[in-house]
Amino acid sequence: MNATPHREATIESLDHEGRGVAHVEGKVVFIDGALPGERVIYRAYRSKPKFEVGEAVRILKASSRRVTPPCPHYGVCGGCSMQHLEPGAQVAAKQRVLEDALWHLGRIRAEVIYPPILGPTWGYRYRARLTVRLVPSKGGLLLGFHERRSSYVAPMDECRILPPNVSQMVPRLKALIAGLSAPDRVPQIEIAVGEGIIVLVLRHLLPFTAADEASLEAFAAAEGVQVWGQASGPDSARRLFPAEAPGLAYSLPEFGVSMAFRPTDFTQVNMGINRLLMRRAMQLLDPRPGERIADLFCGLGNFSLPIAKLGARVIGVEGSDALVRRAAENAAANGLAALSEFHAANLFEATEDSIDALGHLDKMLIDPPREGAVAVAKALGPKAPRRIVYVSCNPATLARDAAVLIHEKGYVLKGAGIANMFPQTSHVESIALFERA
Repeated sequence: MNATPHREATIESLDHEGRGVAHVEGKVVFIDGALPGERVIYRAYRSKPKFEVGEAVRILKASSRRVTPPCPHYGVCGGCSMQHLEPGAQVAAKQRVLEDALWHLGRIRAEVIYPPILGPTWGYRYRARLTVRLVPSKGGLLLGFHERRSSYVAPMDECRILPPNVSQMVPRLKALIAGLSAPDRVPQIEIAVGEGIIVLVLRHLLPFTAADEASLEAFAAAEGVQVWGQASGPDSARRLFPAEAPGLAYSLPEFGVSMAFRPTDFTQVNMGINRLLMRRAMQLLDPRPGERIADLFCGLGNFSLPIAKLGARVIGVEGSDALVRRAAENAAANGLAALSEFHAANLFEATEDSIDALGHLDKMLIDPPREGAVAVAKALGPKAPRRIVYVSCNPATLARDAAVLIHEKGYVLKGAGIANMFPQTSHVESIALFERA
């Protein structure tokens, strides 16, 4: 489809993806890179009968909240799409996204809006997956995230949302991959950072040669990192160099627990915000000795262990057998095995019987993926817990599930607020408290 001519628009608001929203000739227009109150010239790259999607090509009148994006890859790289908006305004916009989703999708308003959970706006990302492509026409090996609206790789020499020591390593990492025997057969690199440990997991479609292994070993020694190989699925990831090294872990000092994890396990990318989110979650849940509390979508025990540490018995449920084992191992390593139990189950197929099978529950914490937990919400029956803390990474599915809890199950939304887990992006992490009316 040919692009439409450049047009002028006045931006009214931001949508849930951080795009400016305007109305032009009866159509709603979503404009990348535009901010509320601005007058812009935009070019549409998608046009439908009732809406258009475009990008700002010139700012005629700039918002007072506009800042110069500090990242040299802004506008090409598909990440960090909101860095042209000052950080405080980003947070306010995310709070509006949460409140709008609750009202427009669920017809719900929280009794209390919690203060936002905030942390550093750069250098926060302790997990990342970089794509590798060999493109001779673009100068050789490309390493980075995908370009905006494209499957192409945006060339990257640094990434300011990664910890500085990892960001500074990017050019040397690119040179390492380019020097391997088959650089075109290393499609991605997963980065996982623990406390004092950096792990690089190289996905490789062909075995490494002896020369490759020598290069990887030298890189690991020079950079002070662990290099792992992954020949197939995540479970195939194995440490290559150094041969002996400590495992990854992160701590929650406020609760005196430490979580061991593999570099391919799911963990929160922003450890600073995770600690603050944990504090908020435990304040709202208020675990007490003698209580039985379910932690659904428990992963490797991120919320389960603090619940047990505070004296309640936790029943963790997770779909991944590997993560269930990791959660049990973490509980045992922290001396919490007697107050915890973990089960593997598909919570997307939860029923009233399967929830009741967990036994009497005083409270519940739910931390689902983007798909949400609508099956769990619908499965709650007369024996459901009186209090639910819901941690969400998708305001739309939170609103949908909240509508079930409130309009069908008799809960009240006591409070909700955001955690700025992903600064510079439009991603909205939130936490909500539900109680029986």
